[in-house]
Amino acid sequence: MPVPVPSGPFVPAGTVRVFDTTLRDGEQAPGAGLTAAEKLEVARQLVRLNVDVIEAGFPAASPGDWEAVNRIAKEVRGVAVAALARCRDGDPQKAIEAIRVAERPHLHVFIATSDIHLKHKLKITRDQALAEAVRWVRFGREQLGRDAEIEFSAEDASRTDPAFLLAIYEAVVAAGATTVNIPDTVGYAIPAEFGALVGRVVDLVGRDATISIHCHNDLGLATANTLAAVQAGARQVEVTINGLGERAGNASLEEVVMALRTRPTQFPELLSRVQTEHITTASRLVSHLTGFAIQPNKAVVGANAFAHESGIHQDGVIKNPLTYEIMTPQSVGLSGSQLTIGKLSGRKGLQKKLHDLGHDVSGDALDIVYREAIALADVKKEVTDADLLALLQQRSGDVPASIVMEGWSVTSSHGGRSTGSVRLTFDGDERAGESTGNGPVNALYRAVDEAIRPVLGWEPTLVEYEIKAVTEGEDAQGRVFLRCRRSTDTGPDAIIVTGHGLSTNIIEASLEAYVVAANKLWTAEQDEASLPALGSTERLP
Repeated sequence: MPVPVPSGPFVPAGTVRVFDTTLRDGEQAPGAGLTAAEKLEVARQLVRLNVDVIEAGFPAASPGDWEAVNRIAKEVRGVAVAALARCRDGDPQKAIEAIRVAERPHLHVFIATSDIHLKHKLKITRDQALAEAVRWVRFGREQLGRDAEIEFSAEDASRTDPAFLLAIYEAVVAAGATTVNIPDTVGYAIPAEFGALVGRVVDLVGRDATISIHCHNDLGLATANTLAAVQAGARQVEVTINGLGERAGNASLEEVVMALRTRPTQFPELLSRVQTEHITTASRLVSHLTGFAIQPNKAVVGANAFAHESGIHQDGVIKNPLTYEIMTPQSVGLSGSQLTIGKLSGRKGLQKKLHDLGHDVSGDALDIVYREAIALADVKKEVTDADLLALLQQRSGDVPASIVMEGWSVTSSHGGRSTGSVRLTFDGDERAGESTGNGPVNALYRAVDEAIRPVLGWEPTLVEYEIKAVTEGEDAQGRVFLRCRRSTDTGPDAIIVTGHGLSTNIIEASLEAYVVAANKLWTAEQDEASLPALGSTERLP
């Protein structure tokens, strides 16, 4: 049985603080980049989820990341907004500038402490690392005041000499750190040894600071290590939606939170503030915006998490769900019932069904979804839960609309070239384009290029293209996901954006996704022109 320990000064007794880093470490997953508007959309959902801290990004990484962190800091309330910074001149200043406007600013500074990182990456001594850690913790405290949260992370803590690790934690707490984080940066630890390490840190500084952990999943042990750390006295867990993150990902928010809730005897008198009924909605939003599909057998949020195919299992669940379900679908935001919408359905009925699926939609947004659902009912045999969720997700995010598609046509034949033509407006001015291609989608993409290239000076270049059916059947909606960069950006730092399209006509869905991507690239170019250069950085641990 774990022994209760005092919580740090910023965590009430009996509480495990949930620090969500989806928008920072989660976004470091290759290909998971989000625009500032998409980050804000995820942040709003994290507020509904009631996490304690949102790590909004790394402001020194780019002008776009600084803008995203600052926008989130300005808007969200009732939750702390954290920004990450290296213990290096320039980084903490930019982070503080971005989050100073937050209701609850949370500065998170870090430096590597393992000998392999100190020797090969930073090329400094242990004493130099300790001095920099103390310097920038003290700087953050001086700049943000006595009531702000200052967190220090020892990168690669699980491979750091324990004596040096304890010395640096003791020093940064004396300098003003109120949270010390123990990252298993490369997923090297196993639960027994990680719990023991956390226990030593708790014994040393646990009465003066909150002990946090940040676990990666390289050995598939991120959630197990996180739970072992909580049993050892950690009172902040750093997690991501769907376990998104660098390499094999991070500890999964939904797994950690539901373990705490489902196994109270293993975590006596410990609760999180998370409103678990919003977990599924948050999971699907992050999956949609990043393009990272959730594996069907993913714990808690996978499509099969509450599915029973075996006859023995089905019989048991019918008699009593507890025979094969350790949590209810409703506890994580699933309705547990089939939703059917037809062309005779009314707005009130649709609104209630959307509410049952975890979405409160009203006003103009409801009118848009209603028109799309009724139009879909005219061409499909049945509009399912998945169809409605796809329609909602397609509307998520503040996608700019300087380029608006007004009409298109395409001709194609077996063994021949396709010819496509488009009519669109750019900031209200009519444009037209026509081109040929090796298929209808290629022809239409080239036609769009012909229409917008004279105005933009570039066209979108396709990096990735993917089609998925939303539901089964020949009349299913098709969802197109793609990634694009500007044709003039060819280096490793090129901005890459996502585009989404949804339609029962896969050509139309493809065209919609391409136009969305073109709009995002155009907005990114305008942002680059209006923001000062803030520098760049290497990938973070």
